[in-house]
Amino acid sequence: MQLNLNPCPVGVTLALISDKWKIYIIHELQGGPRRPGEMRRLLKGISQKVLTENLRSMEKDGLLIRAVCGEVPPRVEYSLTELGGSLSPGLEAMFDWGSEYLQR
Repeated sequence: MQLNLNPCPVGVTLALISDKWKIYIIHELQGGPRRPGEMRRLLKGISQKVLTENLRSMEKDGLLIRAVCGEVPPRVEYSLTELGGSLSPGLEAMFDWGSEYLQR
């Protein structure tokens, strides 16, 4: 991904995961590989078009791997790359912070 931003690390991170659904996609893939249809069922309210666009973008940015299994009919699964998985501690911190905020 070529970012046309100030080279601030926070800005880079936000540019990579700023879409409404990308954080949720990463969260769902933390449990292991998922098929697109499975993700669509888990992510209530996401359209097929938006899911596909986000998956392609995240694959291009190196956050996901798309694997086509050699079956008939072909089966596609997405999983996090090492880079994508490295976002997990940050997402967990956001979850903890949000939970604490909601308790106030």
